[in-house]
Amino acid sequence: MSEQEIINEQDFKYVVSIKFSSSKKAYNFGTNDESLKYGDKVVVETVRGIELGEMISDLRPFSTYSSNLTLKPITRKATSRDIDNDARNKRDTVEATKQCQKCIDELGLEMYLISTEYTLDRSKIIFSYVADDRVDFRELLKKLAAIFKCRIELRQIGARDKAKIIGGLGTCGMETCCSRFLDDFDIVSINMAKNQLLALNTQKLSGQCGKLMCCLKYEDENYKCMRKGLPKLNASVEYQGQRYRITSMNLLNQTVHIANRENAVDMTLAELKAHLHIEDAPDNSERAEETED
Repeated sequence: MSEQEIINEQDFKYVVSIKFSSSKKAYNFGTNDESLKYGDKVVVETVRGIELGEMISDLRPFSTYSSNLTLKPITRKATSRDIDNDARNKRDTVEATKQCQKCIDELGLEMYLISTEYTLDRSKIIFSYVADDRVDFRELLKKLAAIFKCRIELRQIGARDKAKIIGGLGTCGMETCCSRFLDDFDIVSINMAKNQLLALNTQKLSGQCGKLMCCLKYEDENYKCMRKGLPKLNASVEYQGQRYRITSMNLLNQTVHIANRENAVDMTLAELKAHLHIEDAPDNSERAEETED
């Protein structure tokens, strides 16, 4: 769609949120059609091409839209033909995936095909894949273009995107966060596990994608606040004239265990802080040492 065909922001009366079957993230579009309502299927043009989406909000006055991003318009309310075409496209992706995988095997390419998607008008087909290294897929493009007679997009995705598409159950027993509700991936560092005083076992701290679990991020700020001013584990402290080592600390229960060769003492974190006069000490949390993409 050319810039001339995109309606100016000022011309929209309403803004709506739309979700696509290929993503759990909602996107905003503009419209002047007052007949649209929550749950309607609509046709829009995105950077991927013509797509069928579902309205997950009612019409909202454009004045409530606070982003600086230019809105694209809703092309039309989906017809029964649009819905049938979308259903057919989803059925045909099964065979398209098999055809693409066959070409990959014939060319001996080191890439793992993850998903296949048609645009609504079938002008383009998108193949998503994972690969450890850069893949020269020029010959693959030629083969696929000859088979499908449309534009071909080969999109390399990361390990987290792969886990989001495939889905599964996490160690908590629930569906993985990435496939259930996460829109974007935040930076997760090993320091977040240190803030929670977790054992630095990468196998237990990693999700299905092989990267650090996204949930380490959720309570990181709370743990940093609870650790404020506290000495690190294994730090040496003096208590009642003896030298002790901090052997364990439970931030949720607010308890700490200190020990030496002759004695062991359990106390609350408040008592430890009062004894060491560190109530108002600055934040002692470490900087991130390792970042997962």
